[in-house]
Amino acid sequence: MSIDLQSPLGQRLTEARLIAVLVIDRVEDAVPLAKALLAGGVRAMELTLRTPVALEALQAVRREVPGMLAGIGTILSPGQVDDVVAAGADFGVAPAVNPEVVNHARLRGLPFGPGVMTPGDVDLSLRLGCHFLKFFPAESSGGLTHLQNIAAPYLHLGVKFVPLGGIKLSNLATYLASPLVGAVGGSWLAPRDLIQAGDWAAIEQNAREAMAIARP
Repeated sequence: MSIDLQSPLGQRLTEARLIAVLVIDRVEDAVPLAKALLAGGVRAMELTLRTPVALEALQAVRREVPGMLAGIGTILSPGQVDDVVAAGADFGVAPAVNPEVVNHARLRGLPFGPGVMTPGDVDLSLRLGCHFLKFFPAESSGGLTHLQNIAAPYLHLGVKFVPLGGIKLSNLATYLASPLVGAVGGSWLAPRDLIQAGDWAAIEQNAREAMAIARP
């Protein structure tokens, strides 16, 4: 199913303002990572299915850090939807819009946000019942100007976007100020090298700096 903007989940995601997008290599890093982000004010995270430990890491966060809204990204197949549901994810995200994956997520009751970059992507997503969409890759595809252009024909349908890709502290405020944006995804909050180094203090500081902009 789509992420309903008026649902408790939709409200939590928009109120969170930032979603940390993470690549994690060791399950034992998941809980201290989530706690560091939460200490810095970041209350939502997306663990990407780019490593074999992502689902187990999600389960650890759901079990030990209940204050963190935890989802799974890089969902590319219906089988992965099943795995994500079994792991107990709060939501699922994909880099593109795949009708087979979106429909299976609806069948399994997984709140889902497909990725879009063109008007055709937005149109297809809306036809599939999705109104909370990942705008990816944001900066390399033209940034906020491009998003405004592709979204214009669909604004009356109540669509919101989560830009991801190339966003950093210097342009974060500009994205968050747009009425098109429901939240912003950020991989810079906890890059893979900081996670591998176990530098939770640096990750907490990144989160604090970002949240000072997101909630001045």
